[in-house]
Amino acid sequence: MSSTTALLEVIALSAEDAERAQEGGADRLELVADMASDGLTPSVETVRAVLAATDLPVRVMLRAENSFAAGDIDALRAIVAGLLDAGAREFVFGFLTEDSEVDVDACRVLLKEIDGQPWTFHRAIDRALDPLAACGVLAELGCDTVLAAGHPNGVGSGLPVLQQLARRAAGPELLVGGGLRAQQVHLLRAGGVRGFHVGGAVRPDGWEAPVDAAAVREWAELVKG
Repeated sequence: MSSTTALLEVIALSAEDAERAQEGGADRLELVADMASDGLTPSVETVRAVLAATDLPVRVMLRAENSFAAGDIDALRAIVAGLLDAGAREFVFGFLTEDSEVDVDACRVLLKEIDGQPWTFHRAIDRALDPLAACGVLAELGCDTVLAAGHPNGVGSGLPVLQQLARRAAGPELLVGGGLRAQQVHLLRAGGVRGFHVGGAVRPDGWEAPVDAAAVREWAELVKG
């Protein structure tokens, strides 16, 4: 993503979601399971189905439990081989230490497994002690994207931090998501944000229903207009 090109990433849970998101004009998918736990690693079968259903870039979540602690990182590491075999080539993960700093050791374990593939550090950044400093650490790790709301409670509470993150001259691209609302996009774009991430906003019937292609189209026009 260049500094002038807008990007819309949509959360997908299934092949049907992927098809509808692509139909609506999404640029990339974040593939997860179990949104009741804020997004966990999907099954190998789901990864295969989604990759067969779309030619959009798909970033696959690496997260075994509803926590920003690494947990059993070796178990997660073992899962990566199956995901790579299924065709996964982009990933999403992020861990914090007990001191609310980027868990560099845990990240490096997974980085060794994905072997140079692009990755997003997810909303763990919103609980980091110093999000700006965390972005510097992530740049050193080779992270190309950081997904942030600017605050654990979502974009509405995180606008000041997001504006600071957007002003950085270098480091991972900022992807804004987490309770993102349409009326916030203009302000964020004016502040330099070019990446937007939506989930519930393109599911008017809730998480039990599939992505709505028309809603994706509205968001695509909004972020790129």
